[in-house]
Amino acid sequence: MGLAERGTTAAPSLGLMHYGLLLAGLGTALLGPILPLLARQWAMQDSQSGLLMMAKFCGAFLGGVSVSGRLRRSLLVGLSAGAVGFGAFAMAPTMSVGCVGLFVGGFGLGQIITSINILAGRRFTAQRGSALSMLNFSFSLGAMLSALLAAWLLPRFALRGLLVCFAGTFLLGGIGLLVQLRGDTTGLSSASVSEEFQVSTEAAPTAGIGRRTYLYFAGLLFLYGGLETCLSGWLTTFALRYGDKTLVVSEYTTLLLWMSLTVGRAGAAAVMLRVGERTVQRWGLGLAAVFTAALAMAHSAVTIAAFAVLLGLSLAPFFPATFALLMAERPVARQAGIVLAVSGLGAAALPWLMGVVSTRTGSLQVALALPFAAALGLLALATFSPTTKASRQ
Repeated sequence: MGLAERGTTAAPSLGLMHYGLLLAGLGTALLGPILPLLARQWAMQDSQSGLLMMAKFCGAFLGGVSVSGRLRRSLLVGLSAGAVGFGAFAMAPTMSVGCVGLFVGGFGLGQIITSINILAGRRFTAQRGSALSMLNFSFSLGAMLSALLAAWLLPRFALRGLLVCFAGTFLLGGIGLLVQLRGDTTGLSSASVSEEFQVSTEAAPTAGIGRRTYLYFAGLLFLYGGLETCLSGWLTTFALRYGDKTLVVSEYTTLLLWMSLTVGRAGAAAVMLRVGERTVQRWGLGLAAVFTAALAMAHSAVTIAAFAVLLGLSLAPFFPATFALLMAERPVARQAGIVLAVSGLGAAALPWLMGVVSTRTGSLQVALALPFAAALGLLALATFSPTTKASRQ
């Protein structure tokens, strides 16, 4: 059965899964393009700006960890929390209230990302890496649109109104899922029910994975979450200080990063069919380490933009390749959820540390040593991986 066919057998539909990851991408990349505006509005230093990222990704970690075995319910909870949290962030009068809203919104993002990826990993067992790469193309597209919409709309509309509209898109997704769930319980034919039951029982493991493999994948996702968020969260501010002096042009630099991630994930789906997940993963990480070091030494808008593109392309295959390798180990939902959630913990810790280092040294260029170290750590883990079921197949 093909990807599209199987995606229509049960709620959530394949279209709603793409929509959910699109919103998750928008929410994940939300702070990067608007961080200079918030810093000016709330008179924040870099270390305080990092607290906003920490609040959102701590919420994402909690959301991912708390995903239940009833994945469709977790998706509904995530969409609801996204609507409430980002709505509260839109109306926040101070940084502290904004942190609370971002924590709740981040909780929703964690529930959405984890539940959809586990559902997809179980549902699309054939060529899992390629299927996950196409789904996460929507996540990257959402992140790309975050920077693009910020550059287009902020000069014309108030930030608060735009954030309220963003919160409303989560509400629409929740309503759509409720409609699908009602149709799923009353409108499926007996053949469809039988087929969905077969997919679920074949793909839902009971034994799980061993502790060593568990910690290995958790380490990979922790470092990658920190690496990607350090780059996407601070790139607009970095470009504003060391490249172009206008906010709009600096926001386009972050857009280039997410555009290349989006295009790269679409291409990675085809590449992994020929080369394999593990090889793509290692080559991408090696290039990412080189390009991160080069970005730290860039002193013009053109070179910063060029390295943003190269970084996006090199990082693009990592998540779908790594999650495909994880799902090949047949973890239970709780294990897969915690591994995914750990990426939110890395995304909370490392960007905040970047802000602290930048404040104390007076240089974001020096602070880029943190994502560079994360890229090297990822490369080491990927190169000296433990023997797993996937590597023996």
